[in-house]
Amino acid sequence: MLRAGLVGVGMMGRHHMRLLDQIDDVHFVGVFDPALVGQDNINGHALFNSLDDLIATGMDYCVVAAPTAFHLELGLQLAKAGVHALIEKPVAPTHTEALQLVEAFSSANLIGGVGHIERFNPALRAMRQKLEEGLLGEIYQISTRRQGPFPARIADVGVVKDLATHDIDLTAWVAQSPYKTVSAKTTHKSGRDHEDMVVAVGELENGVIVNHIVNWLSPFKERNTTVIGDKGALVADTLTADLTFYENAKFQNTWDSVSSFRGVSEGDVIRFALNKVEPLLAEHLAFRDAVKNKNNEGIVTLADGLAAVQIADQMILP
Repeated sequence: MLRAGLVGVGMMGRHHMRLLDQIDDVHFVGVFDPALVGQDNINGHALFNSLDDLIATGMDYCVVAAPTAFHLELGLQLAKAGVHALIEKPVAPTHTEALQLVEAFSSANLIGGVGHIERFNPALRAMRQKLEEGLLGEIYQISTRRQGPFPARIADVGVVKDLATHDIDLTAWVAQSPYKTVSAKTTHKSGRDHEDMVVAVGELENGVIVNHIVNWLSPFKERNTTVIGDKGALVADTLTADLTFYENAKFQNTWDSVSSFRGVSEGDVIRFALNKVEPLLAEHLAFRDAVKNKNNEGIVTLADGLAAVQIADQMILP
């Protein structure tokens, strides 16, 4: 039985708390949140007045769902105490701070993970598997769109660190290749210090070209990843966890009036049936197993989180 704690009970923290209370082989020891110091409990779970008090319970690992600005301080304290940690994304505000976390957990021989939840979305996991099986043949391009209304809860980072890091990480993971180059344009339309819209283009080391459209200023919510290859296209909607395959035609369309507006390479369309496990639950189970087995297999590592922040920094730094 592993003992687990939680730092931060904002929106994501409350979801983590819900799952930590349900997972087999995990005893949820309690929570630390500076905003709740002085209270005894939250939803029946013990509240501690400091991280030191939470560490003193003898917890094996801790989920860090505090604002990004505090990830380095909290992570270093946990590493020093010998506690494994699952840190929400982005792992740190800058790649230099992210590197400090990588080095601290590595030198202490601890498991460190990052909450890039999209890797555990059923649609993207199935997409990666289909690509490995060669469904699309050679991959040409990966495009993502991640748009939605402005989140008032985010104050310490912009849309690149908060949202685009999802697309950076999932793109490199799906293609199984790191970024080679990236460039981007950002805007500041909401009157805040941080950017709220970004359009980015880049190339992976395997030659696949990529582009990302990410913003906080759309009245609709969209989470879409499209991969185009020489045998067709795969489209993942991570809001609904659906994966659809658009196959290139196996025969030529001779009906001119149809081919003129449908295209000459349209083939079968298949929406795959998937086992839709809640992504955050899958993430927790993977991290629990990583701690139990004392290896990083199956999780998003701190090094992965560092790679995402490095690319994000290239998008916004002059």
